[in-house]
Amino acid sequence: MKSLKLLLFICITFTSLNAQNNFSTEYFRQLRYNHVSPYIPLAGTHQIDSITAQSTSHYIFKYDGSNRLTEIINNHYFTEKVHPLASIGVYKLVFEYSKNKVTRTFFDMNGKRISNDRGIYKEVYSHNKNGFINNLKFYDLEDKPMESNWGIAEYQWEKHKKLIIENRFNLKNEPVPLSPYFQFGTTGILLDKKGLPKAHYNLDTNLNIINNDKGTASYQDTYDDKDNHIKYSYHDANDNLIMNQWGFAYGIKEYDSIGNQIRLNQFNTKGEQIRTREIYSNTTIEYASSASKKDTLKIHNTSLGYIKALQQLKPDVMNQVMNDSLNKVSIGYNRETKKEYARATTKTDMMAFANNWNKANNKFPFKPNDQIEILDIYNRIATVKVFSDNWVDYLHLIKLDGEWSIINILWQHKDINRYPKE
Repeated sequence: MKSLKLLLFICITFTSLNAQNNFSTEYFRQLRYNHVSPYIPLAGTHQIDSITAQSTSHYIFKYDGSNRLTEIINNHYFTEKVHPLASIGVYKLVFEYSKNKVTRTFFDMNGKRISNDRGIYKEVYSHNKNGFINNLKFYDLEDKPMESNWGIAEYQWEKHKKLIIENRFNLKNEPVPLSPYFQFGTTGILLDKKGLPKAHYNLDTNLNIINNDKGTASYQDTYDDKDNHIKYSYHDANDNLIMNQWGFAYGIKEYDSIGNQIRLNQFNTKGEQIRTREIYSNTTIEYASSASKKDTLKIHNTSLGYIKALQQLKPDVMNQVMNDSLNKVSIGYNRETKKEYARATTKTDMMAFANNWNKANNKFPFKPNDQIEILDIYNRIATVKVFSDNWVDYLHLIKLDGEWSIINILWQHKDINRYPKE
């Protein structure tokens, strides 16, 4: 009987410990957009399964046995511009829990501690006994207090009626605005029923809504049922739409079916569309078509111009075909160290060579045999092989403002006897 009770106790204990150590994993295509405040918790949107995640951009959310978030792993590789508060800015974000505190630490894919997009190495959130988050402080690699690249070392939050009141401070305990480019001081965050930021108000010391130095008193957001951030607008203290410091009153964002922003439309206070722009990312990229005959001919002539400029003493041609950022590399030999090295040559050097290197007409045969082989062209870049009587070059060309030029050259003698035997 005692043995049975002992076995039952061991089984219950093991089950309890195992439940605490259990974790679950979820996969999301996107992070919920957050540009207002780090008070807003991170969350994934557009959930997918593990099979789908193997072939698309995604985030991995891991939870412990108490359903607390323990890790966010960033496998999101789309190239759209991301707000510093809308991205974790690192490969992995690790959460640790202690009494009344949550610590977030940042790592790269090799497990090395790094800073996020705001230059922070560690964030420590504090909350009261009711679970209300009331403080956030930043720390460096040595666990010393630090400021973000926005000059913020600490956030403080408190409740006031329907608002979350936010204040920010630097290391000298001086008040700091919301961001370097948006001057809200004390601010009030109004959340919707889902906990998403509905409005962000600029407040005076009595917590009244006031205009900032640009005439803006509130910044307001709208989300759709998939948590896509679809509208943002700017208002004065009387809640009237106003033109912001960037010349529009509100923006409408469009998304594809999996949460990638594809278009932004901006409007004035009358609802008239001012501008629209496509949002480029690698979700719907357009591949280059085959090179045109015109580009092919220009690439050929530019490459040939390089060697002809040397043969015929034409520095003006060399100037035309070489990019100002040219980097030519050849194999050199250091007599002191008795080692080979990569020797660099600039456009200025090439201009000088074109002016006098073949002045005695003894560097090339009477009838040079210059062969140009275009190895590959992709839209605005190309690779070319130049095979002459004396040497072999591999050229990289670039197309800028409609004109092709040589930006890289890798050179060696055609006669391999000019080099030490391997």
